[in-house]
Amino acid sequence: MRYPFAEIEPKWRKFWDNNKIHQTDLSKTDDKLYTLVMFIYPSGAKLHCGHWYNYAPTDTWARYKKLNGYNVFEPMGYDAFGLPAENYAIKTGIHPYDSTMTNINDIRAQLKSIGCMYDWDAELMTCKPEYYKWNQWLFLQLYKKGLAYRKNAPVNWCPSCNTVLANEQVQSDGSCERCGSIVIQKALTQWFFKITDYVEELLSGLDTITWPEKTKLMQRNWIGKSIGTEVKFKVDGSGEDITVFTTRPDTLFGVTYVVLAPEHTLVDKLTTGEFKDSVAKYKEEIKSLSEIERTSTVKEKTGVPTGAVAINPVNGEKVPIWTADYVLSTYGTGCVMAVPGHDERDFQFAKKFNLPIRKVILKAGTNENDELTEAFTESGTMVNSGSFTGMFSEEGIDKISLYLEENNLGKRKTNYRLRDWLISRQRYWGTPIPIIHCPDCGEVPVEEDNLPVELPYDVEFKPSGDSPLSSNEKFINAKCPKCGADAKRDPDTMDTFVDSSWYYFRYLNPRFSEDIFDKSRTDKWVPVDMYVGGAEHATMHLLYARFIHKFLRDLGYTASDEPFKHLVHQGTITNQGAKMSKSKGNVVNPDDFTINYGADVFRLYLMFMGPYELGGDWSDKGISGTDRFVQRSYELFNKFSGLGKDVKAKSEYEIAPLSAVEKSIYRKVNQTIRKFDEEVEHFRFNTAIAGMMELINELKNLDQCSKEIQVYTLERFAVLLAPVAPHLAEECWQILGNDTSLFQKPVWFTVDEKALIADSINIAVQVNGKLRDTVEAATDSDQAVVKELVMQNEKVTKYLDGKQIVKEIFVKNKIYNIVVR
Repeated sequence: MRYPFAEIEPKWRKFWDNNKIHQTDLSKTDDKLYTLVMFIYPSGAKLHCGHWYNYAPTDTWARYKKLNGYNVFEPMGYDAFGLPAENYAIKTGIHPYDSTMTNINDIRAQLKSIGCMYDWDAELMTCKPEYYKWNQWLFLQLYKKGLAYRKNAPVNWCPSCNTVLANEQVQSDGSCERCGSIVIQKALTQWFFKITDYVEELLSGLDTITWPEKTKLMQRNWIGKSIGTEVKFKVDGSGEDITVFTTRPDTLFGVTYVVLAPEHTLVDKLTTGEFKDSVAKYKEEIKSLSEIERTSTVKEKTGVPTGAVAINPVNGEKVPIWTADYVLSTYGTGCVMAVPGHDERDFQFAKKFNLPIRKVILKAGTNENDELTEAFTESGTMVNSGSFTGMFSEEGIDKISLYLEENNLGKRKTNYRLRDWLISRQRYWGTPIPIIHCPDCGEVPVEEDNLPVELPYDVEFKPSGDSPLSSNEKFINAKCPKCGADAKRDPDTMDTFVDSSWYYFRYLNPRFSEDIFDKSRTDKWVPVDMYVGGAEHATMHLLYARFIHKFLRDLGYTASDEPFKHLVHQGTITNQGAKMSKSKGNVVNPDDFTINYGADVFRLYLMFMGPYELGGDWSDKGISGTDRFVQRSYELFNKFSGLGKDVKAKSEYEIAPLSAVEKSIYRKVNQTIRKFDEEVEHFRFNTAIAGMMELINELKNLDQCSKEIQVYTLERFAVLLAPVAPHLAEECWQILGNDTSLFQKPVWFTVDEKALIADSINIAVQVNGKLRDTVEAATDSDQAVVKELVMQNEKVTKYLDGKQIVKEIFVKNKIYNIVVR
């Protein structure tokens, strides 16, 4: 009889819903476990296989924990604002709110069909005013503390999406992460959150959390801490100073020119008359280039001289001042001391423009008079460096830094690559920024009592380059809260990473209206114990959430330092080598498989595909294998239907009295439980399922066992099925004769350690420390028994003939060593 999934799966989902099996009692915090997957973007596409690959295996881990006695909270919601939903609306002409709500309803139905144990009472969606009101409140708290500010700055602009992108949203090739268009630079007045105020905490906190090392390394590199020295170069004939930052002050004697970023305010001040036209032309040529393009190591170096001259503070040498696009105004001081002998970019630039290249660091084993064919960038011995000549680089760095400080020519300093978080977006579908611009009072925050500033429905949301909200007269026109004069609302919306930076707090009481979240619950449940999602969020969502968490801590809203204790990344499921995307036409719809095989078969197959963190290219060729496993499991329980009503199994059995078949099955059951425990705990679902498949092969002889061993085995097999195939497990548990649901009264069976010990064991036999053979003996045999077996072994005794046995060394269950002479 085939497993009738079309009847059984809805039956158990209805039972779970009616009996609120998955509703967490948040008042019980003993053994609490907060499990969370990154919530879904409800754009035009519904769930595809990649979503299932994130959600179903994580639910398996959560179910396993629930069966082990944990009070598991596993909520789900929708990251509903942002470009995906807005772009879908632009394409179809359907309003973003309407399309988003329709998609949420469709996705909710799909999510329920997976059979995940989501607590639907905790569902939230970020596009609702009762949620984004608190984004605005959060903005105002940051503003009060000086951590939200507005400034004019060169920003990343996507000409296709017609909006600003944060640095983290520009891919390594300079394209938009959303649409793939090449990002350009544009000067705009934008809002920023001052994440850089938390930079040291963001670094040190990484040592306290159990995250993949690669992700922690990505955040460390993105923060980019550099310990170095600021050096002041005087400008010849001017009262101006140029301050540069360097991690290699030991190379100061090798400076042959200085470079300013084209946007630096000193460029126009210092450029001499004969170079003004060429500098102005150059600035115009490069202004559209993104930072990634400008700093690319493969891009041909460009630049022009300013005609001005700087004075090297350590030797008084005059060097030319250039402007070049490989120097950024937003990093360090926007000025660079160029040492072409010991920096690759400077070397390439000097070669192209025939600027001097001077060797001041000598590589071991080379001659200081040899011409440099490439920059030597490592440490070495200082040469051509005045009184510092002969010092090794590390000593030189310290001594030159001290010299600069003593002579007021510089100081030691720590720099960071991390920039403040640009949160302004010139799009419609997002949280309005709660600021009013008054011609007399300037920036005026909206009063908290007047939140939320609601996003109007009637807006032309198709992108024009201006913020869509600016065209809605009813929205944009406001009265100044301070003086009552006519004023304008801020027309931009917030980056949707603001929405996801604190949502895990809100899940614990999503309808709480008195504050940003219900602190009486979050104090007991936050931080999240297990967080699962894509590695692509390493330097965006995961960094922003850490920042906002620490800010909320400083406001007194949480006592914890980090949002997510443990982090696991699922691999990416690709199709024909590309990430699944509706725009690429390569989305695999899970509904096609659940209709034909059922949810349990499909989730089993996804977990059985391979290591969870690796993912892989989609293929449905192996799904028949997991289907066979489900069919065999269902047939097995039907064969022993009702047995558990009449027969009760013990928790353990003495192994010696069991028959050979019973021993084999008893051992295999306990070995499988041990393997399952170890593998699922660490998200190694494929090997856990492989162990269950091995077990069911062993159970072909179950009918040769006593009824007690049959019940013992089937109870444990049903419980093992429960995390990976919950509908099937509930049905099998019931078929066996149980009246309660496995998840209504969770149970997990512990391993009988005795069953893991083999009946016999191979003992290594050595003569004078050299292995001569092995003998098989009963486990825990004493020395006399093993000696008798050893002395009957010809491969050993031939090394004893004619020799005197001096000593015998016996280590139980391991070795028997005979010393002869």
